[in-house]
Amino acid sequence: MTKLPPFVFESAPELPGDERVSKYGLMAIRSLIDRFWNVEIEGLENVPLDGPAIIAPNHLSFCDSVFVPAALPRRAWAIGKGEYMDDWKTKHLFPAFGMIPVDRSGGDAAAEALDTAAKVLRGGHLFMIYPEGTRSRSEFLHKGRTGAARLAIQCDVPIIPVGHSGTLEVQKPDTVMMKRGVTVRVGFGEPLRAGDFGDPDDPLVARLLTDAVMFNIGRLSGQTYVNRYASSADRPGQVADDAPKIPKPPGRKATDSSAATGPNDVDLRPQQAKIAVPSGRKSKAASNG
Repeated sequence: MTKLPPFVFESAPELPGDERVSKYGLMAIRSLIDRFWNVEIEGLENVPLDGPAIIAPNHLSFCDSVFVPAALPRRAWAIGKGEYMDDWKTKHLFPAFGMIPVDRSGGDAAAEALDTAAKVLRGGHLFMIYPEGTRSRSEFLHKGRTGAARLAIQCDVPIIPVGHSGTLEVQKPDTVMMKRGVTVRVGFGEPLRAGDFGDPDDPLVARLLTDAVMFNIGRLSGQTYVNRYASSADRPGQVADDAPKIPKPPGRKATDSSAATGPNDVDLRPQQAKIAVPSGRKSKAASNG
């Protein structure tokens, strides 16, 4: 089994989280993962060993929040849904690990969570946020929300796209038990900066950066992209009625010119994930063609 990378616990008592619980809790989680799962990691060199960055993964299962941080070489803080604060089992434990609760209905509460996230980044640390905003019930990759991009622009930090697979086999939505012996693949893409897509002061750049992040997540995870936001009404394998394509950011070229459907569009359906699929197994990525 592949071992997790060496890990550095960055002390930051001024930030959310309990230093002792977080340190020894992370050590215990990493030890359990090494023992019961095989984690294959690609692109770890894209994660800076110091300095701030936003970690932006796809979201399929609750245990994404276990495997992605464990694959990192450094401690990371993360956004978590405010509903966790209503459950006695999680209201103290998750914040102790550094979770920043956010009210997903928006408004001042959401803005306060992003202000705390900015504090994490300005302190030179890693911050993790799911661009889709919630778990994908359809198993497709959904349109990204611009919160991560706006945060990257505000703090002048890069976004590192992350595409993973296997966590849905470990733990399906709304289940508690985690299946052992599953191979989980985590791929870290090259960092993206707002300045790569135009003037960061231009409001359109946040959308362009978000689309580029989702494009790279799709390449790494092998998921089919659907051009709509994730919803609790989605169902596994549900086919979207809109074209699965995203705008091609200006100044960026499609990796595969045959995938382009027009001068400003990149079709994600035929893209192959960079993470290899073992022989004898088929990718679960669906096609809308």
